Amino acid sequence: MPHLTVEYSANLEGRADLDALCGTLLETVLETGLFEIGAVRVRALKADHYAVADRLAENSFIDLNFRVGAGRSTDERKRTGEALFAAASAALAPLFDTPHFALSLEIREINAELSWKKNAIHPRLRGK
Repeated sequence: MPHLTVEYSANLEGRADLDALCGTLLETVLETGLFEIGAVRVRALKADHYAVADRLAENSFIDLNFRVGAGRSTDERKRTGEALFAAASAALAPLFDTPHFALSLEIREINAELSWKKNAIHPRLRGK
């Protein structure tokens, strides 16, 4: 773990480089030094159906939902969140030039007792 989901309104297609955003966010997660490379996932999911604020067609959003395993301090999670939010804000800067864009980020800590994982990537990256 960690898994970062980028949920975005469909009207951002062609207005934001979501592949580049995912790459930037993955690099930002790794730069914290808190997460093993084989565990990091970043994915973007388009919301085809949504209603934003006053329902103007131009209104758009990106919501970042970052799920992390237990074991990192509140300060470490906060620093990670600040780094991710800064990276996303910079990558999406042109969208803030309009009065129609909203960006949000939430970090959620996963309860290890209620989380199951099987990862064949770890052994390869660990050289085993």
